[in-house]
Amino acid sequence: MSFSIAGKTAIVTGAANGVGLAIARHFADHEANVVFADMDEDRLIKEIGEEAKKDGTNVRYFAGDLREKLTINNLLSATLDSYDSVDILVNASRQVTASDPLNADDDAVEMLLQQNLMTSLRLTQLVAKRMIKQASDEGREEGNIGSIINLSSIASHRTHPDLLAYSVSSAALDQMTRSMAVALAPHRIRVNAISFGSVMSASLKDALKADETCRDDIIRHTPLHRIASAGEVAEAAQFLAADGSGFMTGQILTVDGGRSLVDSVAAPVH
Repeated sequence: MSFSIAGKTAIVTGAANGVGLAIARHFADHEANVVFADMDEDRLIKEIGEEAKKDGTNVRYFAGDLREKLTINNLLSATLDSYDSVDILVNASRQVTASDPLNADDDAVEMLLQQNLMTSLRLTQLVAKRMIKQASDEGREEGNIGSIINLSSIASHRTHPDLLAYSVSSAALDQMTRSMAVALAPHRIRVNAISFGSVMSASLKDALKADETCRDDIIRHTPLHRIASAGEVAEAAQFLAADGSGFMTGQILTVDGGRSLVDSVAAPVH
């Protein structure tokens, strides 16, 4: 089995920081062509701006609000202008928001559904159509032609009332993953998701600063007794992107140190 992604072209959203950035950098380090996409242009320029300017580089960045349909189309066009094709899509743009479930603001809930679900669905649809066209133009009649990976959360099957909107959007993303996997299987496009628990992302670092007991709470509720690095999620993403996982589709790959096996409602929300 090969887990190489060298020479493949990947779009990674949410790539200005955290897990999305770790995945995009990991893919680039493993010789894939990568478009780092995010709405935070300043952060993208800070992370890869100079690198993206070099001749022959395998990284580009795209800044824009991917909740807008026109922006999604522009992202795909920019990718094709740079690399002519797209083989991998990682939907890593996500937002975590806690709120009182009895007083949850409708706009806030809708915003999370747009950010965590609809953006991924629209981009999946658009990129899948491009993958199908590429295969047809190239006469590729055998083998898989693309891999789409969604970033989800173990919140999708746990009950944390304070994370109502995030849990609902994560559960919807899991079901979207399964549905699109079946819909795209005849076209030889695989769709999977990574459902993760506590990862040392920017949001978790902020939470640890705000609450000194948070780290101990997380470790106590995680059988492997530690917090994952963003790089460990990136490794899982490479596995799902590579040909070595070619018979996997519609799967929700859990990367949580065993936490979802033992977690209770009283466990920390991060």
